[in-house]
Amino acid sequence: MVAFRSPRRPALTVVGGAGQEPAVRRASHSDDEILGALRRGDDGIAAAFYWRVKPVVDRTVRRLLGRLDSEGEDLVQVALVQLIESLPSYRGECPLDAWVSAVSANVVYKHIRRRRLERSIFVSTLGEDDELTEEPQTGGTAATAHLREGLRRIAEHLAGMSADRAWAFVLHDVCGYSLEEVSHICGISAAAAQSRLVRGRRDLHGRVADDLRLREILDRSDP
Repeated sequence: MVAFRSPRRPALTVVGGAGQEPAVRRASHSDDEILGALRRGDDGIAAAFYWRVKPVVDRTVRRLLGRLDSEGEDLVQVALVQLIESLPSYRGECPLDAWVSAVSANVVYKHIRRRRLERSIFVSTLGEDDELTEEPQTGGTAATAHLREGLRRIAEHLAGMSADRAWAFVLHDVCGYSLEEVSHICGISAAAAQSRLVRGRRDLHGRVADDLRLREILDRSDP
């Protein structure tokens, strides 16, 4: 883990470890206490910050990158460093979990853009962590198989769209990020994020409407 030393120029040092987790959790520091201590340069609180935010970072990276991606753990560490370096800009305008998730998602987004494998993300996002993507157990229902096929077809349609529009749709409509968070993650204005989302929805809805098999699956899933 890393520690925050200066509100202007953070100095990073390795601290904490798995063996410290129970003691840190027993201390039950509040978010305000943790953040305040970090801003004062208190290295002793760094482990508490690590255990507070790491589950959120793990979930975000796994959801956006896919739990089987070999670079997932490296990105978790990069996101943790980015959180420390971005701490001076966090003013508490949103819940800590939301801020941690948005910063972590930005790390994943930039990584995927650099890797130029944007389209592979959508298959992972729409299913790799979902129980529906696991091998069906004996006696699995036809409804489960249909739903799995529907997710796969939606992912394929997203992969065929403009990556920017598909990202806006996945981040907002699938992952639940607000437009403001989407704009932060993608490094664009809120207006641009909204435009990408509207166009992405329109594009996906058109593709779904033309996919007779997918429409059949969706009709079957309606109560």
